[in-house]
Amino acid sequence: MKWTGPDGFEADDDAERIDAAVVQGFLSTSYWATGIPRDVVERAIAGSLNLGVYGADGAMVAYARMVTDRATFAWLADVFVVESHRGHGLGRFVVSTLLEHPDLKGLRQVLLATADAHELYRSYGFTETPPGRMMAIRKEAAELYAQP
Repeated sequence: MKWTGPDGFEADDDAERIDAAVVQGFLSTSYWATGIPRDVVERAIAGSLNLGVYGADGAMVAYARMVTDRATFAWLADVFVVESHRGHGLGRFVVSTLLEHPDLKGLRQVLLATADAHELYRSYGFTETPPGRMMAIRKEAAELYAQP
């Protein structure tokens, strides 16, 4: 499915169109997935509902994905806009388009984790979870993806 965004940018949920090199390039330097290998990124893409945003030249300039059962639950992950295309509203475009995706209608819960964009996500209706409600098994990316 395709959507038209600001300044003629196009969003597309076709996983075959996702540029895994762009995704891996960004994520490998992010605070949440430092050093993530390409094969892990490719598996994440394969197991998710993806949304890429593309410029007129077809280059992918923004990305987000939902890990979801498409019935009750989703986890918003790996949201980014490449640095050269920031300031065009593409972050809001990719998030709002993905949240409104027809495959995600009627979900009981959509979660995300962020260290620095709380106000942005509050504008979409996200709230912080009550203390003690969420639990996790956490492995640091730097340790998990460390090169021998």
